[in-house]
Amino acid sequence: MKITFYGQNSLQIDVEDTTILVDPFISGNPLSKDKIDINSLKADYILLTHAHQDHVLDAEAIAKITGATIVSNWEIASHYEAKGITVHPMNHGGNWRFDFGNVKYVNAIHTSTFADGSNGGQPGGFVIEGEHKNIYIAGDTALTMDMKLIPMTTKLDLAILPIGDNFTMGVDDAIIASDLVQCEKVLGVHYDTFGYIEINHEEAKKKFYDAGKDLMLLDIGESIEL
Repeated sequence: MKITFYGQNSLQIDVEDTTILVDPFISGNPLSKDKIDINSLKADYILLTHAHQDHVLDAEAIAKITGATIVSNWEIASHYEAKGITVHPMNHGGNWRFDFGNVKYVNAIHTSTFADGSNGGQPGGFVIEGEHKNIYIAGDTALTMDMKLIPMTTKLDLAILPIGDNFTMGVDDAIIASDLVQCEKVLGVHYDTFGYIEINHEEAKKKFYDAGKDLMLLDIGESIEL
């Protein structure tokens, strides 16, 4: 499993021959718009955690270019289905076995509204089991005790957690979250894109290190292999 960071919460996940994009916000992101061309991206599936613009901005365009299936909650899936895009709707606690592996839609605490004010349903995260690796994509969320449910059914290899604070968990709560999901390897997301969520990278890494954990902060376009 290969994971590439495109800024904010945008990720590409390659599982064998399948390409998954998560929360594609690239063309409007000042940190990534000049580095990543959305027209060059491949996608079989696009996973959307919630409806905020900094998570869905490029979803429609990429889906129409690639023919990808959008996977999200019922309200978001219905929004894109009305635009002629293939979708797979889910809801909290539900599992579905896709061709690349199993996906579970799990709870998140946040808000979820499209830029035009229409309803984006309830936000969520994803637990993906594929290629003998298990990852948790928290999406935008506060720290929540629901995270304790994840390791009851899935042993994680990586937790992808927001660390920018103000709109989501910050570094300190993300460390607690990593305890709750029982995963010491963390990929930080949702930071530095704009002033409210700028962080001190070295301080964040040190806090995780002092807690006995590994925080990875990738450059735009950088990848890791699990």
